[in-house]
Amino acid sequence: MFKLLPYLKNYKKECIIAPIFKLFEAILELILPTIMALVINNGVMKHDTNYVIKMGIIMIGMSCLGYCSSLVCQYLASKASQGVGTELRNELFIHMSSLSYAEIDDIGTSSLINRITNDVNQVQTAVAMLLRLVSRAPFICMGAIVMSMILNLKLSFILFCTAPFFAIILYLFMSRTAPMYKKYQKRLDDLGSILRENLMGVRVIRAFVKTNDESQRFDKSNDELSSAAIRIGKISALLNPLTSLVMNFAIIVLLWTGAVEINAGSMSPGVIITFINYITQILLALLVVSNLIILFTKASASASRINEVLEMKSSIVENSNDISVNSSDKMIEFNDVTFRYSDSGDAVLQNISFIINKGETVGVIGGTGSGKSTMINLIPRFYDVMQGSVLVNNNDVRNYSLEELRKMISLVPQKTELFTGTIAENLKFGNENASDDEIKKAAEIAQASEFISYLKDGYDTIVERGGANFSGGQKQRLSIARALAKKSDILILDDSSSALDLATDAALRHAISDNFKDLTVIVVSQRSSSVKSCDKIIVFDDGKIAGFGKHDELIEQCEVYNEIVRSQLSDEEAAVSYEK
Repeated sequence: MFKLLPYLKNYKKECIIAPIFKLFEAILELILPTIMALVINNGVMKHDTNYVIKMGIIMIGMSCLGYCSSLVCQYLASKASQGVGTELRNELFIHMSSLSYAEIDDIGTSSLINRITNDVNQVQTAVAMLLRLVSRAPFICMGAIVMSMILNLKLSFILFCTAPFFAIILYLFMSRTAPMYKKYQKRLDDLGSILRENLMGVRVIRAFVKTNDESQRFDKSNDELSSAAIRIGKISALLNPLTSLVMNFAIIVLLWTGAVEINAGSMSPGVIITFINYITQILLALLVVSNLIILFTKASASASRINEVLEMKSSIVENSNDISVNSSDKMIEFNDVTFRYSDSGDAVLQNISFIINKGETVGVIGGTGSGKSTMINLIPRFYDVMQGSVLVNNNDVRNYSLEELRKMISLVPQKTELFTGTIAENLKFGNENASDDEIKKAAEIAQASEFISYLKDGYDTIVERGGANFSGGQKQRLSIARALAKKSDILILDDSSSALDLATDAALRHAISDNFKDLTVIVVSQRSSSVKSCDKIIVFDDGKIAGFGKHDELIEQCEVYNEIVRSQLSDEEAAVSYEK
């Protein structure tokens, strides 16, 4: 929790003024029982009605003043806590955006979502309670003890005897529940992960009639979360009763001792009533402290999870080296590149070397899991190589700033991602300054203009979350149009035409070739028809390059490529007929 205190620096005024108003309220609250003793001893016992009324009016005024002070504290505490929560969420979002794929894969998407929502909410609530009650509850306890000592030192000794019992209760509670809250948060992450998978994969689940199986998996995770919560709840439920038990036992002893003193004539009834009021205030304050401990134990677990993310350093370290501009024909170069997703994992890419010149269209083909997508993820530096180097424009990608490097590259990933908004806003995602004519031209090249023209609102048509109102092929074409509108030096199509028919695929490739002469294009595909007309073709097999050259050369020299082509012979014949 202490590591998050710097987020309060913009709310110093609220953090100072709010507790002051709360302390003022507490002072008024502590004075009231003493005034009540005066009312009983000087008013009720002496039958002085005017004195009772006068002191009653004073007590009402003090109560109203305390209420106003409480409102001011509440407002300032809410302002500070909401501000801290907002800043913390912003900081987390920015930091998460800076993490590489490796760190995001390690933590998990559902866990990151829980940390930026649920965990931040826990910390935000803790800040509000910190300003509102943390200063008040201890002050009430100490103040009530001091006031009771002033009234009667002998009776106040009873309150001191209860302190060790209360300390033992708090220690046992905190030592037991703190680890439990961390396990609870982990269970919550697991449940969120299952829920996310089910919501995103609902079509697949229903298609394979796995609804019952997934329901059982969800129920199991939900039961584990419930069990963790119940275990915490059982211990938490004991805190208030144990606190009340100790304090009520103190009240019994106090009443017994007070009765003896009153009977002996050494104490007035007003004093014992005042003592009861003070001990009641202490009891209520301790109950508040008990609940605060529960709250801060939760917040502490959440804060550690937030700090875990904030302290995580991205494996992609940006450099600020000056990049020299050169006139080399090389656009992309891999020099003996080896890559693993983890230090202890197997090599996904092994000793990869090739050169792609400016303006070339290069196809990348290979079996599933052969390393095609991994290879292209190294170009925009989503991951860093373990060995060797990746060069863009004759400069190591590690020498570029990430913004500068990624501005040079337009990537259309395997899984298309569209954002809520209009079609036009989506197409301008990589180039906000693109004109309407430019995005229409990009849509035309991507073979998307035809279906857009049939839409009622055209380019102003709303895109639902994830592009749910478009087919797979339409989403792919919109994604390609978005990449073309960016006007980068390199275009990477990572199996981005898999949902297109052969005729549309061929028309797309020809349109890109005709309109972007100087554009370097990398086409990753499972279909040989999509890459056979490329200037060069890279054939991957089990993380290694099995062949590199033109279609005709690879047919004769590369067995892996030959097998792929032969397995897709009917597709090849269809592609030829379409192109003619």
